[in-house]
Amino acid sequence: MPDNQNKPAAELVDRFGREVRYLRISVTDRCDLRCVYCMAEDMTFLPRSSLLSLEEVVRIGSAFVALGVNKIRITGGEPLHRRDILKVFRELGALDGLEDLTLTTNGTQLDRFADSLRDAGVHRLNVSLDTLREDRYATITRTGKFDRVMRGLDAAQAAGFDRIKLNAVILKHRNHDEVCDLVEFAVERGFDISFIEEMPLGVVGDHDRAASFYSSEQIRRDLAQRFELIPTTESTGGPSRYFRIPDVASRVGFISPHSHNFCDQCNRVRLTSEGRLLLCLGQEHSVDLREVVRSSADEAVLRQALVDAMAIKPKGHDFDLQAQPVIFRHMNHTGG
Repeated sequence: MPDNQNKPAAELVDRFGREVRYLRISVTDRCDLRCVYCMAEDMTFLPRSSLLSLEEVVRIGSAFVALGVNKIRITGGEPLHRRDILKVFRELGALDGLEDLTLTTNGTQLDRFADSLRDAGVHRLNVSLDTLREDRYATITRTGKFDRVMRGLDAAQAAGFDRIKLNAVILKHRNHDEVCDLVEFAVERGFDISFIEEMPLGVVGDHDRAASFYSSEQIRRDLAQRFELIPTTESTGGPSRYFRIPDVASRVGFISPHSHNFCDQCNRVRLTSEGRLLLCLGQEHSVDLREVVRSSADEAVLRQALVDAMAIKPKGHDFDLQAQPVIFRHMNHTGG
């Protein structure tokens, strides 16, 4: 990664002195999977007319980079289902000042897109993989085919990305007994892996989030039976706390919004597929950037809207697994 000491001065600074250097852009709320922790089985998706155009996505991303953002992650839904999405990767990947262009994907389309994504300037991939068992994969995703993700990972590895990381949401009684197997798989393939505590966004049918919650501390205890985990100060700019296994290249990360709140170091904002700039994953503070870009072609107006938005970035979220969700948007609307 580039030397952070050479970064230009941040222009996006919130009331708490946190510099925003990282933008996550959701390009669609649509997905070919229906993961139990992400969305309801019978989803109503946004009308396509309400989505930002690809040109608007690039325009907003470019404005953020001009103001000091040096990392952009493209998310969804499943971003590779957005028609002509490679245009976004190619144009953002060519921006001066953008050091890290990454993609979060469920992996089902990677066998088609891996080479083109690498050529477009994508440096790293995050691939969602919660289980190594075909039957469980079908149950957790409701519609997924495990072999498609395996083909996608093979294609991604052959394409030569700088890093590939697996993201695993761990649920009690669904896949918590696989954490060691998932780490072994990551080590064998040379991948990183992050374990994620489930986030209470949206109502997802009869899925009981409190009953299925499995903390990062529980996962670490399970892993300690097979692996020595050594804490590191490494970071990829996101919320993962990384550990190393001796003599292994792979990193093991933990994203712990409940048990180890990371809000005090938050450097991120999110752009939803319909153009809402979310200042916090777990709060509703937002700015309608779709209105901004459609009402004015003046780049100074857009950049000032981004600077002004920092004033409403909250101190943190207030996730509560026991309560009904106060955030009714699903994760596919928010962007992973």
